[in-house]
Amino acid sequence: MQKRAGVLIAAGALLAGAVTAVPSAAEPSAGEPSAPLAWKGCATKQYPRLQCATVRVPLDHDDPGGERITLALSRVPHTAKTFQGPLLVNPGGPGASGRSMAGFVAASLPERVAAQYDVIGFDPRGVGASRPALDCKPGYFTPVRPDSVPRDQRDERVNLARAASFARACGDKYGDLLRHMSTISTARDLDLVRQALGAERISYFGYSYGTYLGTVYAKLFPHRVRRAVLDSVVDPHAVWYRLNLAQDRAFDARHKAFMAWVAKHDRTYRLGTDPAKVEARWYAMREALRKKPAGRKIGPAELEDTYLPGGYFNGFWPTLAEAFSAYVNDKDPDPLVAAHRTLSSPDAASDNSYSVYAAVQCRDARWPKDWGVWHRDNWDVYGKAPFSTWNNAWYNAPCAFWPVESLSAPEPANDALPPVLLFQATEDAATPYEGGVAVHRELRGSSLVVEQGGGNHAVTLGGNACLDRYLVRYLETGAVPRGGGRGAADAVCAAVPDPRPAKAARDAAPAGRTGAAALHGLLGHGG
Repeated sequence: MQKRAGVLIAAGALLAGAVTAVPSAAEPSAGEPSAPLAWKGCATKQYPRLQCATVRVPLDHDDPGGERITLALSRVPHTAKTFQGPLLVNPGGPGASGRSMAGFVAASLPERVAAQYDVIGFDPRGVGASRPALDCKPGYFTPVRPDSVPRDQRDERVNLARAASFARACGDKYGDLLRHMSTISTARDLDLVRQALGAERISYFGYSYGTYLGTVYAKLFPHRVRRAVLDSVVDPHAVWYRLNLAQDRAFDARHKAFMAWVAKHDRTYRLGTDPAKVEARWYAMREALRKKPAGRKIGPAELEDTYLPGGYFNGFWPTLAEAFSAYVNDKDPDPLVAAHRTLSSPDAASDNSYSVYAAVQCRDARWPKDWGVWHRDNWDVYGKAPFSTWNNAWYNAPCAFWPVESLSAPEPANDALPPVLLFQATEDAATPYEGGVAVHRELRGSSLVVEQGGGNHAVTLGGNACLDRYLVRYLETGAVPRGGGRGAADAVCAAVPDPRPAKAARDAAPAGRTGAAALHGLLGHGG
């Protein structure tokens, strides 16, 4: 889902090679990192103890002596006498830069716990400061884009041609590199990072797509996992086409929850007390922007981009409601333009992130090559969930034309791990609740902590003290809660209250602070 998700014979062979490369407790993985890590200070105002390094890994893990690429790492080193080893952290994506995550996690955990770990962030292959960094088609999201919802066959052909041109540009620019952009390749990179750190085992903490990366790493290298936290869990059985359709329905539900919140606070926003009528006014705003984009930047597609972060994090609702109200009631588009600039404006970093997103997801698993399947499925979902269905379809549509054949997703079942701790909100849109339940069933001995009624994506270290108590206890001692049977929650926490209208998201995370808004900025959901 947007930030806001070789030949067939060769694909099967690559997967088989990856699975047979699983090490025993005493065996190193195939290949070796090129040199010991040389850490240098790269402090920021927020994270003054941050250090950075690079590691060289094979482009093709089945050819460890061949071409190498560079991964960019970060570290907040441990300071306690009790050292629990490296804790690798990942913010998701695929395509999100993870180097700042080390500073955020180290600063957000209790000091006594963070001090026991080397907290390690990393830019996965193709991302950010890693080299090469992908950028298939700079400016692909420059506004104003075509309306995402096609009114006729011509509109659909226009968007389809855009998607095909992106896939073609990736193939022309990166050629064989795209064969090695996958979650399996990134998981094997992580094991070389482990070796470069000199660790027999690693602990891992992943959000969103990072949960899928963690699940795949654990499948390939189960004996290298010491502890693992998976927050907002990807359903590994649905990657990636079916998951995107499920997200469309879930994001529409979160958009309706936002409309209900706006209606509840009619005294502030003056948009009505009936959620259905408020929603109708939002779609009227969308139609008005189709005819006349706000500030020559915000058409219907950009409006959807701007409001999508509200589906990830309700802390953005006040800013989005203010922009909605100003446009409708005061005929003032400036707050809407400002919200777009803050929450979803495209830039070079987002071009890179999207290029990696497409490269990994299109390679990871099978996508329909017949556009008729996409056409039918997305119109079916749109009929019930119109908010972002077609926007998301075009975001993923390059996979219908991808120049490299897809792999088959590995089976997630795993009974060789220590206890893994899972966190899942029941109303999460980006990774619907079923994903947490599915992975809980597949990882024997795992424990599932549920945020009941929670609609935010990425829920630990974001202000819910109940959830964070389970996280801290696990990282400190390895203990997990034990409750119901397989597939049931082992512990339940109440959701934090929705925001108050007076507390705008843009004021929620000033420089130097941690918290939910800062977390979602790092995860690429806005801010």
